[in-house]
Amino acid sequence: MILHRYIIRQVIPIFFAALLFFVLLLSLIDLFANLWKYLSYEAPLSSIGMVVILYIPKCISYALPISLLFSIAYAFGELYSKNELTIIFTSGIPLWNAAFPVIVLGLCLSIVSFFFDDMIVLPTLKAKKSLSRTLLHQQNTGSNSDVVVKTEEGRLVYVVDFYNDEEQSLNGLTIIERNAAGELLSIIRSRKALWDGTEWSLENPLMYHWDGDTFIASILPEAMHFMEKPGTFRRSAIDVEELSAAQAALYIQDLKRAGLPIVSALTDLYKRYAFAVTPFIVILLSLSLGGFFKKNVLLMSLLSSLVSAVIYYVAQMISTMLGKLSYIPPLAGAWAPVFIFIVIGIIMIRFART
Repeated sequence: MILHRYIIRQVIPIFFAALLFFVLLLSLIDLFANLWKYLSYEAPLSSIGMVVILYIPKCISYALPISLLFSIAYAFGELYSKNELTIIFTSGIPLWNAAFPVIVLGLCLSIVSFFFDDMIVLPTLKAKKSLSRTLLHQQNTGSNSDVVVKTEEGRLVYVVDFYNDEEQSLNGLTIIERNAAGELLSIIRSRKALWDGTEWSLENPLMYHWDGDTFIASILPEAMHFMEKPGTFRRSAIDVEELSAAQAALYIQDLKRAGLPIVSALTDLYKRYAFAVTPFIVILLSLSLGGFFKKNVLLMSLLSSLVSAVIYYVAQMISTMLGKLSYIPPLAGAWAPVFIFIVIGIIMIRFART
């Protein structure tokens, strides 16, 4: 349809110009926020430039929704100000029909953005963070204190005062053995345990069996082995935002198997899918915003785009935080803003000027 092609030709150039502008803006904000740190450590300019380049895909991911929102709001605002949409509406063509190509564009960008984040943004962001830590001489330690790990579906519980990652040792170790019903069978205590490559070697272990009334001291059987890998006790340096969706799902399974909290990681995983719907949401908002402005279309479109984006991201941030703190389910924490703003967008289109 000629009208659809005309609408797309109005939107696409503005979209790419806005995308370039917002990507440049986000890149400069990140650069100048850390530039003094790089200079204080005398980081090479080539390395600083590589940090900026590696951050560009993430900037594109952030800038895509707001660029789409601005381009559609501006394009439709211009059509309104020139009375072109008035002619379209008086011809019997409703707003949803005229906007059909940009709605399809939003759905396509939602799908593409998910795979773009999963396959391109995540590896480059991980490399960017790694290079930044190297330039700033920051080191991650895997040592951890006050560790509680459940294994074998909760039948074995490791309670560790301190895990030393450098020497791979467990200090102040208590192992609680339970049956399938959760009843206490025995308690094993050791001042220290060392990892020998295949299993934990306990120093002077003491074992106590529960006979129903009291604990009875006994010798640790030689056939009893503890082979939980050191990585289970290590302080988690894994950021779910640096993992692909498939890797994040496996990581959550590992946390669940070890009896560790999964709410925060699960919320981040759900948020990954929810964020991909953002281009579709901003299209619903922009179609109604475009009809509000007859004058100063460029300025008002830019301002309304920024305000709408800030409100949406703040709502998403608050909802995600509530999900991570278990005030609401992780699924609701990730998806609640999406459904709320879809409803708002539909209502705004319903009352948009046509």
